[in-house]
Amino acid sequence: MYAKILNVVVKYLYSDVELQKISAVFNALSNKSRLQIMLMLIETKRPLHIKAVAQNLQLDYGAVYRHVEVLKKANLLEVYEVGRSRVLSPFNIEFIKQLIEQVKNKVPA
Repeated sequence: MYAKILNVVVKYLYSDVELQKISAVFNALSNKSRLQIMLMLIETKRPLHIKAVAQNLQLDYGAVYRHVEVLKKANLLEVYEVGRSRVLSPFNIEFIKQLIEQVKNKVPA
């Protein structure tokens, strides 16, 4: 009974599309490598080539590219081409910083 009530409340507050967007963001940031990619982009305050990100994280280019695709689908960053290179630039930097700080300060270790 309680679960049914909660389900109705959640559906009333958020549409399926909104829930999918929210879920995509949390899913994208739930992976340590993807979180490191976002933090690197935020801290450097400038776009970075995927190759530079891969080298810095000591990951394979293909692995970083797959992580970037997840972040891109969650609308957390954009990828654009400069010559033959792919460059990453984050969206909503302040929002992501605030989210990370909230989690860091509020969630027990």
